[in-house]
This record gives sequence, structure tokens and C-alpha cells, in this order.
Amino acid sequence: MATFASSYRELRVYINAKKAAMEIFKATEKSPVSEKYSMVDQMRRSSRSVCSNIAEGWRKRRYKAAFISKLSDAESEACKTQVWLDFARSCKYLDAEYARRLEENYDLVMGQIVIMINNADKWLIRKNSSDDPE
Repeated sequence: MATFASSYRELRVYINAKKAAMEIFKATEKSPVSEKYSMVDQMRRSSRSVCSNIAEGWRKRRYKAAFISKLSDAESEACKTQVWLDFARSCKYLDAEYARRLEENYDLVMGQIVIMINNADKWLIRKNSSDDPE
């Protein structure tokens, strides 16, 4: 699984999270000015934070707890993005069907993150036996 990715940018979960974040950016471009520093800013921040936490987790694969912690943060940010999407739909800033599709993007991302967390050992960087002191 992890042996084929040489960078977080190659991970399907990162690719999907980045696509979803870019879609959030597009979806919020025409939001009311009154929401610029509240809902729009928060939604954009949380969606981008999913990506940055995945990247940080990737770099912390030497330590299982740190790896899982960053992935857990990414999962939380994805859920937070869904909350903001729910508010945007309720306020009628986004079409209900479009908001539902955006939320489904984050369901996929969260599912992928949970799989990585549940299989963390497969993603960890292994210490080479040649690195052991004699």
C-alpha cells in the first residue's frame, strides 16, 4: 500500500482532499460579502487543513502515534468542513444537491483516512536492520 507512494502528493486520499478543497474554493467564490470572514473563511481553512494534516502525517510516519494523530486531525477537519457545508446549504448559499455532493466528497476522504488509521502499521517507515548499531 504505502510502499508505492514516494510523496503525500501521490496518495489517493490527498488527491481527493485537494480536489474537494478546490471545489470548496469554487463553491464559495460567490458567497455573500457578509460571510467572507466567517463562513467562507472557516470553510476554506478547514478544507485546506485536511490536506495539510495528511501531508504532516505522511512526514511523521516514523512514529505511529504522531501519524495517527495527524490523520485524526485531518478527519476532524473534513467533518468540520461538512458542518460548514451544512450551514451554507441551510442559509441557501449553496444549492442543496451541490452541497450534498460536496459533503459526499468529504465522506470519501474521511473513509480513506479511517482506513489509513486502522492500518497505520502498513504506512509506517520501517527502520532498516542495517541501521542497527552492532
